[in-house]
Amino acid sequence: MNDKAFENKVNQDVDQAKENLATLGEDSLAGLDSIKKDLVTLGDDVVTRLSRKFEQLSDSTKEMVTEAVKTLNKDVGHGLSQYNAKAQDVADKVPGGFSKKATKYPWVTMSITLAAGLLLGVLLKPAPRQHPG
Repeated sequence: MNDKAFENKVNQDVDQAKENLATLGEDSLAGLDSIKKDLVTLGDDVVTRLSRKFEQLSDSTKEMVTEAVKTLNKDVGHGLSQYNAKAQDVADKVPGGFSKKATKYPWVTMSITLAAGLLLGVLLKPAPRQHPG
């Protein structure tokens, strides 16, 4: 093979290598673009799944709290009904129509109750301890 033929063969090989390199670069860019799209899609899927899971947790928490509040309201209502019934029984047993007067003048009843509570508090208060010193 002469020098001219060898030079042409080398030039053809260089041109072929350039084309292959360009094609490889384009393929790599296309592959990277595909990978980028896949990662974005994967990220969106993860966010969507997390969002759904948080929504489910939020809904179940709301349901539990609602049920707890309903139960609490029912229990408190029942307790207050029992308390009111007992208080009404006690008021009915007091002579002189006290229960009718108490319902007619509730502020007086509350004032008397507070005064009685303060008096009991003063009477039952423990004496202060004296430190030897």
